[in-house]
Amino acid sequence: MSWSRLGIRTRITGGSLLIAALISVVAGILIFSQVQRIVADGQIAVLENVEGPYLTALALDPTEALDPPGASQLVAVVDPSGVSKVNTLPDPLGGRATELASSPGTRTIEVDSATYLVRVTTFATAQGTWAVISASPDDVQQSVLDQVALLLILSIAAINLAFGAASWWIGGAVLSPVTRLRRSAEALVRSPRKELLPVGPARDEIAELAETLNELIKQLRDSTDRERHIVSDASHELRTPIAILQTQLELAQAEATSLSQLKGDVRAAQATVARLAALATSMLELSRIDAQTIPGSATLEELSAELADAADRGRRHLGGRDIRIEYDSTFTDPDTRLPISTADFGRLCNNLVNNSLAAMGPHGTVALELVQHASSSTLSVKDDAGGIDEAFLPFALDRFSQADPARGSGGSGLGLAIVSGIVGVAGGTMTLTNIVGSGLQVEIRVPFERELPRHSQIGADVTTAPRRRLARTIDNVIE
Repeated sequence: MSWSRLGIRTRITGGSLLIAALISVVAGILIFSQVQRIVADGQIAVLENVEGPYLTALALDPTEALDPPGASQLVAVVDPSGVSKVNTLPDPLGGRATELASSPGTRTIEVDSATYLVRVTTFATAQGTWAVISASPDDVQQSVLDQVALLLILSIAAINLAFGAASWWIGGAVLSPVTRLRRSAEALVRSPRKELLPVGPARDEIAELAETLNELIKQLRDSTDRERHIVSDASHELRTPIAILQTQLELAQAEATSLSQLKGDVRAAQATVARLAALATSMLELSRIDAQTIPGSATLEELSAELADAADRGRRHLGGRDIRIEYDSTFTDPDTRLPISTADFGRLCNNLVNNSLAAMGPHGTVALELVQHASSSTLSVKDDAGGIDEAFLPFALDRFSQADPARGSGGSGLGLAIVSGIVGVAGGTMTLTNIVGSGLQVEIRVPFERELPRHSQIGADVTTAPRRRLARTIDNVIE
């Protein structure tokens, strides 16, 4: 089974057990080697204690008779001529006393399926070199080591089992907030409410996850609410011109008594259709902007040319009024790029100019200016149409919001909303400065492209699917 298919609690316990087992094995090997060394050193110390009295006796007077060793002590003393003065070694080993005396040192010797640790120490006297041989059965040492090894194995197994159980319990305790989050999320899915996921009192990663998920839930709810409001507003805005159009066509069919009257009714219906088409186009444009996550790109020179074209387009809509539309561009590097396409920039300029023209009387001025700064560029659109009501200013960028008819007429209230959406996708800011009795100035600041990642989603909603559904809804209504 793949490790990634296991549950988090199982993976935590399994990983902890694996690490604990590795550490335990290494620790067991180190402990056993130390015990082995201690046992070996102890056995050598015993042999030194056994040979010690004989070495002392030889140092005092080698001609004196040597005392017999204690019970169970295995020792042999060989004189310079090779004769054993004392010999309590086992027969197979004792018969090799003269041979062993010629090789001083400590070593293990196996005779007749028995293993002995043998220590040979030589001592030089005036008569020659004596040898003291002490021995100890190695089965005692091996028995101790076997018992230590068994104890280590059982201890390591018990410790690992206890560690695994503790890891399983700790994993469950750590993941219990996640389980509560999942159950709360399931409850929200089954019966959507206004509640949010529970956030624990501890300031840990799980609490941060819950807060992040709650923020996402809020954004999704806000997006759903906006979609609901947009659909409601769109239905209202579309229903009015459709009802007017239907009435005009019914009147044309039922009451037109002459060709001129019929043409007049058809012209009125065409004007209503034009308004309906403009409304549908604006709504689709808003839907496109909401779904856009990657901004466009254009140089200052290209945007300056588009600004001039926007001024020309505005002049064609003056309708004989004495209104001046002026534009100016100031930049030092025409190749500097901004995260906005020329099409979006032109649409932005068109909406701002049309708003100013709709609010203006027979005389006035609209001034457009594009200026390059150190790290951004600013588009300023200023008119002298008298400004708008201060109470309406906080809602000026809302969709389907319209000021007093004195400021404009015949619009749908989507112009500034579209401008705000385009600016948001470009990562810019938009400021409205209103001077009641004088005019309105709109200032848009957009950073240079090098300061905004190409994959930026600034200004875009966290979800674009609702916007796409809205676009399909509008398409269906128009069809």
